Amino acid sequence: MIKLLDCTLRDGGYYTNWDFDKDLVNTYIEATNILPIEYLEIGYRNNPSKEYLGKYGYCPIFELEDLRKKSKKKLAIMLNEKNVNQIDLKKLLSPIKEFINMIRLAVDPENFDRAVQLAESIKKMGFEVGFNTMYMSRWKEYDDFIPKLRNINGIADLFCMVDSYGGITPYEVRETISIIKNEINCSIGFHGHNNLELGLINSLTAIDCDIDYIDATILGMGRGAGNLKMELILTYLNKSKGIEVDFNVLGEVISNFKELHKKYEWGTNLPYMLSGINSLPQKNIMDWVNNRVYSFNSIVRALDNKREKKLDNAKYPLLKTNIFKKVLIIGGGKNSLAHLAGINAFIEKNHSIAIIHATSRYAFHYKNINVPQFYCLVGTEGKRLSKNLSAYPFNGTCILPPYPRIMGTDVPEFVQSNTFELKKICFTDNYLDSCTAIALQTALELKAEEVYMIGYDGYPDNVLSEKEMALTNENRNLFTDFYQTTGKKIMSLTPSLYKEIEVRSVYQYI
Repeated sequence: MIKLLDCTLRDGGYYTNWDFDKDLVNTYIEATNILPIEYLEIGYRNNPSKEYLGKYGYCPIFELEDLRKKSKKKLAIMLNEKNVNQIDLKKLLSPIKEFINMIRLAVDPENFDRAVQLAESIKKMGFEVGFNTMYMSRWKEYDDFIPKLRNINGIADLFCMVDSYGGITPYEVRETISIIKNEINCSIGFHGHNNLELGLINSLTAIDCDIDYIDATILGMGRGAGNLKMELILTYLNKSKGIEVDFNVLGEVISNFKELHKKYEWGTNLPYMLSGINSLPQKNIMDWVNNRVYSFNSIVRALDNKREKKLDNAKYPLLKTNIFKKVLIIGGGKNSLAHLAGINAFIEKNHSIAIIHATSRYAFHYKNINVPQFYCLVGTEGKRLSKNLSAYPFNGTCILPPYPRIMGTDVPEFVQSNTFELKKICFTDNYLDSCTAIALQTALELKAEEVYMIGYDGYPDNVLSEKEMALTNENRNLFTDFYQTTGKKIMSLTPSLYKEIEVRSVYQYI
């Protein structure tokens, strides 16, 4: 009979930084005590990291002791093979022997020999050993990988096939299981990701091939596009295999995780689908999808470049331009429109000024101003520019970040001949794909002695969303770096909450 391993806390931690509310965890433990689940994989044991990892990224002893007291299930934790050496095992594993049944290793096929040595040492410490072997859809690319599977016989208790990219097909599942059954004599499992929404059918195919374990998570919570939903596989097994499921308990634990789903919105989307079908890494896609400036098109473009092994899909001439004593950078805040008449009067009085549009949000309202205008093309700005100005003759200059660009290059057709790229951003090492960073570097390229801004309103502290907070911190750091590197002060001519720039009234200059 097929057995289930729930890895919600471990795989779901990619969204929460492995922090979960203790009441939620207690509810989860109580529910899984009743549900027909064999193992709970509750997190990682890790060496200290420069990045923040929450409780279940380290699984401290006090937490494992508490979970062991409360849970009736077998408990597993994961070690990431690439981050663990033989000398780390005693420190990481000896203190947890009385709490944990299985240690699963996340294994890159390229490092399989080293993983076998680690597994052998872990086995000698008295743990069950599982191999979560990644990149299943690319195993054929490793010429000597399949024969090496024999080396885990007598060591591994579970060999789990991991569809890391979420793009494998049922046919490939059958073919792979047939091959590995000739090599290994331990239990076999399957861990499916849901980029192409094949997690269920691939798991059912694996069950049909008489494997032993299926991984799943509550609401499919897991890295990137997520995993097979535990509630889905339980519903299927209840109907098809007669496995007893208390649906009241299942429904309650699902309800408790819905707030997390509402917050993080894991699940598949077009970039994840493309990464899955092309077996491309989705490590960065989680950040790209949630980034306020990256469109789906830019993410797809970045994936295409990676697949074709290109640094970037386009290159443009370097920016060469006249010198302007003054520049006016226009941001996306509402003050760019609220004070439009005053801004127009300021520009008319300073007719030798250049305008730099950090965003093209309000570009339409400045289209008839007869001074040189520069437009920063980052993220979705090409789309904004097209919406605002594609119906009119274009006499401006578009500015791209330095080559190669993280997300590739997207330039609207009507501005192709007017587009240039920066050679380097020299005043900061941070936020190199930021509209503000491109605008400030353009000001330096124009040799501006006076840098003015409008529309950098800032946000009241009491109403900041996560994205607003990120943008605020980004701009503050860029303003500080600009002044410290160049000695040039930035002057806002409209109201601004940014303390890193000086604020004056546009009306005092007209």
